[in-house]
Amino acid sequence: MDWGQLWSVAAAPDNIPIVAMLFLVPFFTWMGFRQARANDKLVDQLEADPKLAKTHHRKTWPWNSNWARDLHVWPYLLRIEFLAVIIVTVILFVWSITLNAPLEEPSNPNLTMNPAKAPWYFLGLQEMLVYFDPWIAGVVMPSLIVVGLMAFPFVDSNPLGVGYYTWKQRRVAIGSFLFGFFMWIALIIIGTFIRGPSWIWFWPGQTWDHNKVIYEVNQDLPDIFHISGQPWKAIFGFVVVGLFYLVAGLVIHIIVNWTKFEKKIFERTSTLQYLTFQFFAITILASMPVKLILRLGFRIKYVLVTPWFNI
Repeated sequence: MDWGQLWSVAAAPDNIPIVAMLFLVPFFTWMGFRQARANDKLVDQLEADPKLAKTHHRKTWPWNSNWARDLHVWPYLLRIEFLAVIIVTVILFVWSITLNAPLEEPSNPNLTMNPAKAPWYFLGLQEMLVYFDPWIAGVVMPSLIVVGLMAFPFVDSNPLGVGYYTWKQRRVAIGSFLFGFFMWIALIIIGTFIRGPSWIWFWPGQTWDHNKVIYEVNQDLPDIFHISGQPWKAIFGFVVVGLFYLVAGLVIHIIVNWTKFEKKIFERTSTLQYLTFQFFAITILASMPVKLILRLGFRIKYVLVTPWFNI
């Protein structure tokens, strides 16, 4: 274990946010699920006792007789927000004083950084370039992610879980978001701690060798089945992609209708809403991990090969 190499990567000023995410994201996820579990227990309790539901204050903590019926924005909410602004400002001041900005000398065409990495918030896109064509990883996939995040509130037919934490009442929505969110963080972590010189895979703690050369032969899926030449490669690829959409859609449909509660929500969903959700779920949430496994585990570069684009 090369602790010096690991420390040099983790202590780099532009990698501090990633190191912080390793602790902050699990902590706040746990905190949210803790509150969601408490709310779900309260919902089950009130559903089992209609008489109690008529008089209960609908909070997970015990009733306090000093509570006011209405709370004004000022000073209660704005006071908390003002304190949050002060605390964040102090943290940024200390951060900027103790850590130098990761600025380098002017660009030199005769000296290229190795590894040349994007800022941490773009490392996910840079890692996606390993698995997709540049125009797909840099244009199509980010556009689909943005459009999907815009479309999901309109395809959501579940009226519950608004304004409070819950898992039982919004398993599909929260599960889909967390899966995509953690997948994106995983790509950032891979690009930060695992990708070394020449974008070669180095395990955390492994010394980055700038002279290392790897001999990995990547194959397209049609080549494994000895399919060569067009249009047979394209036809084979379209068939495989179609089967993937069919199987992934079936698995997602089973998950969406896993419980009686999810079945009721599914019955409220229109065909357009459901097909929109399925398209984005398969194209973004399902295809990315499958493509990553195919590339890293089986050295398969492309599944669909055409003269115009590859997937």
